[in-house]
Amino acid sequence: MSSASRQAVLDTIDRNKDKAIELLRKMVSIPSVTGDEAAIQAFVADYMKGIGLDVDMWETDWEELKKHPGYRPVERGYEGRPNIVGTRKGKGGGRSLLLNGHTDVIPVGSGEGWSDDPWSAAIKDGRIYGRGSCDMKSGVAAHILAVQFLKEAGVELKGDVHINVVIDEEVSGHGTLDTVMRGYKADAGISGETSDLHVQPACIGRIWFQIDVEGKPAGIQQRYLGISAIELGNKIVNAVQELEDHRVATVRHPLYPSAIDSLPCIIGSFQAGNYPSAFPASAVLKGSIGTVPGEDHEGVKQSLVDKIAEVAAADPWMKDHPPVVRFVGYDAQASEIPTDHPIVTTLSNTYKELTGRDPVISGRQGAADTRFLNQYAATPTVIFGPGSTAVMHANDEYVSIEDYLTAIKVMALCIHDWCEPAE
Repeated sequence: MSSASRQAVLDTIDRNKDKAIELLRKMVSIPSVTGDEAAIQAFVADYMKGIGLDVDMWETDWEELKKHPGYRPVERGYEGRPNIVGTRKGKGGGRSLLLNGHTDVIPVGSGEGWSDDPWSAAIKDGRIYGRGSCDMKSGVAAHILAVQFLKEAGVELKGDVHINVVIDEEVSGHGTLDTVMRGYKADAGISGETSDLHVQPACIGRIWFQIDVEGKPAGIQQRYLGISAIELGNKIVNAVQELEDHRVATVRHPLYPSAIDSLPCIIGSFQAGNYPSAFPASAVLKGSIGTVPGEDHEGVKQSLVDKIAEVAAADPWMKDHPPVVRFVGYDAQASEIPTDHPIVTTLSNTYKELTGRDPVISGRQGAADTRFLNQYAATPTVIFGPGSTAVMHANDEYVSIEDYLTAIKVMALCIHDWCEPAE
């Protein structure tokens, strides 16, 4: 790519910093908790049409989705919750690229714990605050603006660019799975998930589970005749901790050098009994397990089942009344592409050119929709986004404006290099 063409792109971005900031603020100001994505998706579709992209917007056929091996059970369908692909067609002869991101966000409750309205999109100390600013409307906006500013700089491309904006990522990832089912694929992909501007060829997996524990009922006056589900549940908590200790000590992956950070295996919810003045005869424990690429996903599930069975067999009550382990809710496999894949190299080189620093090559310590693109779409996908995984889902969620603008520049030049300028 010529230096003049490259500089034209960067100059266009620099001239439009305020426009970039305002786009993200508008997106953050639109509430889009999972299940309520209609307004944000309509806004994004209209914006992409306004900058001249061909926009495909459709609603998922829930019954067809259920037939796919990547489907995971969810409680509601997809009416009024469309997915989007905006395409900038190339002139031909270049490599194609798919940019993937989601607009749904986790709930904010009544806003307790926030310094401002969670949808305020307030600017303070060089940051844009609000639910979704980090995870991951800044990544989606960076994708859209990178394509827009390339066009405004007069750069024509050989390869096609698809901007895929999906719903339901926080619960299932079905938006991206449905994009794959619709037939979208490319020579490579970039997910704008939170990465702190690290180049991440891998993401962990996440397995949610539920353990039902039954004790022996008794009246509160004769509680000594019962078996407390709380006491039994505490043994389960300790067993899960032992499983985490074992996994941290034995599971290794080069992109995840800190196993304690990458392999959480915890009980996150413990509910027992149903009345303050009644004996707790039952308990429900819920938790999750993190996995790294290369692990046997189903084998990890079985290791939990086996561990709980081992503890139950050693207990005088649970050996005859074993807890029931079920895998319910979120279930995402770990995924990776080679660290020397050309899309990783292209992205890394662009980052270094713009910042003067070698990028951090790491594994994302969170699940990502890249698993669907890698496994089912033959679209090797790397993660790179301006948000920080450390503050996603947090109260007072934010994204650094500097990182956001850097991400737009990196994305624009990466698209340029990958798809190639047309003569």
